[in-house]
Amino acid sequence: MSNIATNNLLAALQKIYRDHMNEVTDHVAGGGCKDMNDYSRCTGIIEGLAYAERELLDLNNRLERE
Repeated sequence: MSNIATNNLLAALQKIYRDHMNEVTDHVAGGGCKDMNDYSRCTGIIEGLAYAERELLDLNNRLERE
């Protein structure tokens, strides 16, 4: 896969992760959680997406150094 294609793929995935993380964050911040279970689920989603985004950024940095 070319560098341009790789960069486009990683950028597209990062945007998807970030957009979904922002949606869930807005839901929580707007008082949208109906109970503690819903709040816990949402914070878990945010944590997982943040982790995935960090891994994606780290991968991109490793690929740029090669």
